[in-house]
Amino acid sequence: MHCPFCGFEDTQVKDSRPSEDGAAIRRRRFCTSCESRFTTFERVQIRELIVIKKNGERRLFDRDKLTRSINVAVRKRPVTPEQVDIAVNNIVRELEKTGESELDTPRIGEAVMKALKGLDPVAYVRYASVYKDFSELDDFGKFVDQMAK
Repeated sequence: MHCPFCGFEDTQVKDSRPSEDGAAIRRRRFCTSCESRFTTFERVQIRELIVIKKNGERRLFDRDKLTRSINVAVRKRPVTPEQVDIAVNNIVRELEKTGESELDTPRIGEAVMKALKGLDPVAYVRYASVYKDFSELDDFGKFVDQMAK
């Protein structure tokens, strides 16, 4: 593993432990050259997922993009980074379990909606407003009314 600070190729693992949800291994590392410490995570990747965008373009699935979009939805809400990480892990696992290597954006969006619904109702509505392309105030009201039922 290369040191992110000096680029040295020989770093040592000082501590390893499973993440909270057991989906990754967290490793504390030490650079023998610059003596910096940093953390890495190892995750199992069952298959490489390809996202089919609305315009037909194909891109590699980006876990960080998924995390960023959820973080935008939960901004200033009582949701911890650990809860977001667990939600992302669950979404990725659910997508990998489909057995498909190519997924369209609605499939991913629905998985995010499902995760946010159980995490925080305000974050759920925030994400839905972008995902479902709310254009009028009425759209929010209709969506919230459907949630209440």
